[in-house]
Amino acid sequence: MPRYDFLFIAAVTFQIVLLLFKLETLKEAGVILLFHLVATAMEIFKTSDAIGSWQYPENFNIGFGNYPLFAGFMYSAVGSYIARIWRIFNIRFDYYPDIRWTYLLAVLIYINFFTHHYFFDMRWVLIIFTCIIFMRTNFYFIVNKKTRKMPMILGFFLVSLFIWLAENVATYCRIWIYPNQLKEWHVVSSAKLTAWFLLMIVSYVLVSIVHKPQRITINE
Repeated sequence: MPRYDFLFIAAVTFQIVLLLFKLETLKEAGVILLFHLVATAMEIFKTSDAIGSWQYPENFNIGFGNYPLFAGFMYSAVGSYIARIWRIFNIRFDYYPDIRWTYLLAVLIYINFFTHHYFFDMRWVLIIFTCIIFMRTNFYFIVNKKTRKMPMILGFFLVSLFIWLAENVATYCRIWIYPNQLKEWHVVSSAKLTAWFLLMIVSYVLVSIVHKPQRITINE
């Protein structure tokens, strides 16, 4: 069995186990499925012969075009992580922006992943937009019965950093590779951090549809 097909079957099995043991709710799984579909559309575009942003070097049977279907689970894993810690750590916020701004931000980010191949790349504009609307926002979480807080922008960056580190492991194992890694492996460009930062925002906003952001009073 091709490795990519095995990974797809394993990912589906893990998802079923999470639901059966109530480690994930049906609503959370629904949002994760939505993120999977959003990621699949982007992956099919990015891995097409005309774009070729990256490629999956091995054979597979379960997929579309140059895209093995298991890869969508790598994206949805980020959504699953956010959904579970939101619930488990009872995450709340102060100075949370108008949710309509967050929806607009997510839509613009997603569109830019496609249009930057043909027009001006808006990623730095979108990063600035993100920093502006979340500038004052902190998120509060409970660990060992103690409430702690972290600036929202810092949280976004740290998650993106760990995703980038995981991407280096994945490309080293040739799960997928970038054009400059065809002959030999190189560390993934730090510029990819900006892409992961923005994609993680899309994931976060999708999860916020299920876990409505709860505001905390400053004196709480």
